[in-house]
Amino acid sequence: MKQPLFNKLHKSLAIALLSTTIIFTSCKKYLDQQPITAVGADFVFSDVPNTLKALAGVYNALTGDQGYGIRLSLYYTVDTDETQGPGGTVDDDRRGLARYAATPANLQINAPFSQIFRGIEYANICIDNIPKMDLYSSGSDQQKKQLQRMLGEALTLRAQFYFEAIRNWGDLPANFAPAYAQAANDPFPVRTNRDSIYNRVLADLKTAADLVPWRNDLTSIGDAQDERITKGTIKGLRARIALFRAGYSLRNNTSLMQAPSDSLTYYQIAKDECSEIIASGQHALNPSFKSLFRDQVGGRVIADPQGELMFQVSGIGTASAADTKLGYYNGPTVGTFGNKSINILPTYFYLFDSTDTRRDVTCAPYNVAADGAIKLGQAITAIVDGKYRRDWINNPAIPASSAAQYFSLKWQVLRYADVLLMYAEAENKLNGPTASAYNAINQVRRRGYGKSITSADATIDLSGLNKATFFEAIVKERSLELGGEGVRKYDLIRWNLLGQKLADTKTALLAMSTASGVYATLPTSMYYKTGSTADDVNLWANSFYRTAPTSTPTGTTKVTWLGTAINTTTLARFATGFTTNKSELLPIPQAQVIANYNLTQNPGY
Repeated sequence: MKQPLFNKLHKSLAIALLSTTIIFTSCKKYLDQQPITAVGADFVFSDVPNTLKALAGVYNALTGDQGYGIRLSLYYTVDTDETQGPGGTVDDDRRGLARYAATPANLQINAPFSQIFRGIEYANICIDNIPKMDLYSSGSDQQKKQLQRMLGEALTLRAQFYFEAIRNWGDLPANFAPAYAQAANDPFPVRTNRDSIYNRVLADLKTAADLVPWRNDLTSIGDAQDERITKGTIKGLRARIALFRAGYSLRNNTSLMQAPSDSLTYYQIAKDECSEIIASGQHALNPSFKSLFRDQVGGRVIADPQGELMFQVSGIGTASAADTKLGYYNGPTVGTFGNKSINILPTYFYLFDSTDTRRDVTCAPYNVAADGAIKLGQAITAIVDGKYRRDWINNPAIPASSAAQYFSLKWQVLRYADVLLMYAEAENKLNGPTASAYNAINQVRRRGYGKSITSADATIDLSGLNKATFFEAIVKERSLELGGEGVRKYDLIRWNLLGQKLADTKTALLAMSTASGVYATLPTSMYYKTGSTADDVNLWANSFYRTAPTSTPTGTTKVTWLGTAINTTTLARFATGFTTNKSELLPIPQAQVIANYNLTQNPGY
């Protein structure tokens, strides 16, 4: 596969940054740390190409095993009412993390925490140095615009790192200057109220949006379209962070889930930013939900034609430092390769209507034979998430015989569909279900059902709802559209619905295990077509929504579908450690508390 230019620049990290120390890394702190290179700031920030290499180092902190390559994307985002993490005994590792049983010593929290703050430090170095460059003020028009864009990107990446840190750990030290500039005055910083940090990064993003072009205007400053941040990305992230600033979170001072009194101010910010993205015409939905993930995400595209993939975290190098395990840790196995460690909950599978095309993209009820083509149907307790599938990777495809674990699939941080849904949510919160709110959510629904996105369709479109029922529709639609993309857990937290949804799911799973109530007419057995290569509903000979045939259809293989295994296999390990007013945040890693005695622990840990 041809590597995009910006991916190649990640490899230049070593010549681009001066000091990698962050406030939590070790007891040594700043003053006795050695730089990773002898190259100084006067060289790194001397011209546009070298500055771009420094910026690549900031982007690089997003990825790898400790970033969105596996931990932030897959380990931290389960269990929810959509997915659950790996089976096996609860441990102080990924299983304990998934089941809300993490401790401060959990092996999966310290390195991601450190990498996030390393990214903040890298961004701070760029933010501090770029405006000081001679070229920033006296270079050619193109040089100035390119450097302005880089400054805006660094501001945006710092905001994203802080957003990820806050939604997982709550209040944190405010680190808005390079370590070398603040170490002497504040070597052991205290935690800062998250609202203050959110306000700072929201202001930064407003500044950044004025520095960075829209995606279709990049050629005017001499830049190509690639995975780098554009104006639409910034506005979308600002809308997302504003919704979290407006929402509930577990407060360190009260140990309670609380929302701020000024939440409507931030709903207005979210609405305004999404409205500007929509009005710009720079981004649109891919007409096919399946093509978006099979051909665009699976195809590892640099920039998709519609611009729906607004923020992709790249993966390169086929190793832990800068690649991703998407499609290996999760998704269907191919022969003996793969972990299939993220399971779709049976109740989530049945959240989808029978004609919703998103079900067979988000949910993959099969594994792949060793030939890489033939599909083997699986029981409902073994369905895996399907948006990142090894068997969908192309450009080029991964050979079935390959034992590789890193496939360079890109984690999707932000899609245009999310912008539409955020707009609908914010507009409803402020003004109720207006025509524009309906139009936004219905565009997403029409695409999901394989309809024309721009044409009204009474069989699909929502209508006649009040403010409360429209919000309920938003809660459901965001799950149907964004399932398996690391969004759901944090949505439920900001709505203060996580505990309720987990409890409701447990009740539903128990009912499903005995085929009672609304689940009474579902099939107890499913039959997949032996030797079929179909990757959707066409793999199956009978309906998911009606009772099963009394005998095995010709040319099929039987799998158990509904049954007590839902109780013993799925429910028995689902969110077993969740505790309200505790589990909404992860514990601060013990190593960080030891390094900084002012870094207090989160409630309940």
